[in-house]
Amino acid sequence: MPKKIFMTGTFDIIHPGHVEFIKYAREYGDSLTIAIDTDRRVNEKKGPDRPFHNQEDRQFVISSFKYVDATVLFDSDEELIEIVKELEPDVWFAGTDWWGKYFPGKEYAKSVKYFDRVEPHSTTRILEQ
Repeated sequence: MPKKIFMTGTFDIIHPGHVEFIKYAREYGDSLTIAIDTDRRVNEKKGPDRPFHNQEDRQFVISSFKYVDATVLFDSDEELIEIVKELEPDVWFAGTDWWGKYFPGKEYAKSVKYFDRVEPHSTTRILEQ
């Protein structure tokens, strides 16, 4: 039976840490779907100067990766929950910064695995420089 992998993110400025995370997640299954925060949601969560790239550009770049089978935009926790319910992923990959925390829809994935950030890569750090 095919194994469905899922992850979410902003993916504002793509760096090697993003690529390693996506590649790692894809190795665990037969398909990888990535849900990407909309511009409105990124602005709300990260501040008035974000996102740096608009949602269409971010989705285009992520969709272009050979490891990614599908992408979808989401604008709210409720939308994310509906996406996860519909997809029924076998594994949801999240960064270790989410370890021990609740994230919307987590309960609808069969399991959750965590991935350590690839230091020193960080979109926020890149933008601060």
